[in-house]
Amino acid sequence: MRMHKMLLSTFCTLALGIGLAFGEGRNLGRPIVPADIAPWDIDIEPSGAGLPAGSGTSDQGALIFADNCAACHGDGGKGATTTTSGAPAAPPVVSDMKRSGIDDTTLTIANFWPYAPPLFDYIRRAMPWTSPRSLTDDQVYALTAYILAENKLIDAKQVINAQTLPKVQMPNRNGFIPRFPESTPHD
Repeated sequence: MRMHKMLLSTFCTLALGIGLAFGEGRNLGRPIVPADIAPWDIDIEPSGAGLPAGSGTSDQGALIFADNCAACHGDGGKGATTTTSGAPAAPPVVSDMKRSGIDDTTLTIANFWPYAPPLFDYIRRAMPWTSPRSLTDDQVYALTAYILAENKLIDAKQVINAQTLPKVQMPNRNGFIPRFPESTPHD
């Protein structure tokens, strides 16, 4: 009899466990679909893979910069000293290649970034600081063109788009040792 009760108890426990394991869940959330992911799947690779359609010029970018960026980055992107300590409110985005007037510890787009496409990616994701992801792709291309032109990395009249941006040769392109060489663009 005792063996019978133990077998019955074991059977009931297994049946209950199987029922819970294969039964309907707690109905928390819902399956994610590609349309849910698309607005957040906006990464741009150093090679330019992932760049969206659109284009912009430095002249267009100058107007956008004045309206959306100069308050933090200063007129012409050379840094602003709006804090009470006199420190830049945001890092400069424009420098000369000699770093004159810039502290040697200040890393800017011209003297640090190895590839140009991540500049587009960063502006699109994080700027302006007060309202990130508020700019259109054309506005981001224009800002990218403006910053690159002000750093004398492209001609001021050059149109920047998904085809031209990856071709911009950044001065620090070979200044890093890639951790994952297979995912680094090769010239």
